Amino acid sequence: MKLPSSLKTSRRNVVLGLGLTAMVGLAPAASMAFPTKPITMVVPFSAGGPTDTVARTLAQTMEKSLGQPVVVENKPSAGGIVAPAEIARAKPDGYRILIHHIGMSTAPALYRKLSYKPLEDFEYLGLINTVPMTLIARPDFPAKNLQDAVTYVKANAQKINLANAGLGAASHLCGLMFQSAIGQALTTVQYKGTGPAMTDLIGGQTDLMCDQTTSTTPQINGKRVLALAITTPKRLETLKDVPTAAEGGFKNFELSVWHGLYAPKGTPAAVTTRLNAALRDALKDPAFRKRMADLGSDVYSDNMATAAEHKKLLAAETERWGSLIRSAGVFAD
Repeated sequence: MKLPSSLKTSRRNVVLGLGLTAMVGLAPAASMAFPTKPITMVVPFSAGGPTDTVARTLAQTMEKSLGQPVVVENKPSAGGIVAPAEIARAKPDGYRILIHHIGMSTAPALYRKLSYKPLEDFEYLGLINTVPMTLIARPDFPAKNLQDAVTYVKANAQKINLANAGLGAASHLCGLMFQSAIGQALTTVQYKGTGPAMTDLIGGQTDLMCDQTTSTTPQINGKRVLALAITTPKRLETLKDVPTAAEGGFKNFELSVWHGLYAPKGTPAAVTTRLNAALRDALKDPAFRKRMADLGSDVYSDNMATAAEHKKLLAAETERWGSLIRSAGVFAD
């Protein structure tokens, strides 16, 4: 029997409506299923460095909430620009994410041909922690405090090597601040992360380095390096014997490094929300907080571990460091 056209239309609408209902019903189920396989957290620096230390501790903690392994993958490069470029081009499904530090804010001013835009090419998953820097020297360095070190460095400037993790890394910025404070340019040696730089410092192949307390605290306490100063307004409980830069005569020599998590632009909101929730759970985890505290690091509060606060800080830091870098005339092709 031939149906009236009006009934055909109604039947078509019913079928269409049922199809849409089914799709809507599946959408929450699909988002709730994330993750269904391991997630890779990419680190822009070598294994054993400070960002790697934070990444591995965070990954183990986030696994509890996500119910899937979080695998740390190191993609070291000078300045840490290879990993962000790779993540910016990655499939936006939440299975490859990036952990990075202050270098995300310095790269736009440092690199003329940067292949990604930190303020445009990522979804911001939240802030993790802040870490002060320490100025350290090889264990047999002749000067044992900051004042004597400055005198020695100035008298032997041509022989002194200052290590860093590459252009724009926190160690590089801290090194620039040190050279500016003493009014003396030094020979700098760039590594693909402060992990290998630390190995050479301990072995005496380099003389000085600025690095985060997450990396230096065990080495300082183990007497494998000599600590000259810390970049905090007051001494840390975990490094009570290390004087502040201000105590050593350096005014306004304060620098803290922050870390954040990123996903490729276009990652679904349901996925970024899930990852952000896992991050915030991790930041509240007592074991994670204790591990960070033992390394001299402060964990961000829950209200700061949001996409909005993350992007706000990145924008402010990009402006701050961009002005400093441009005025110093430091850049790379």
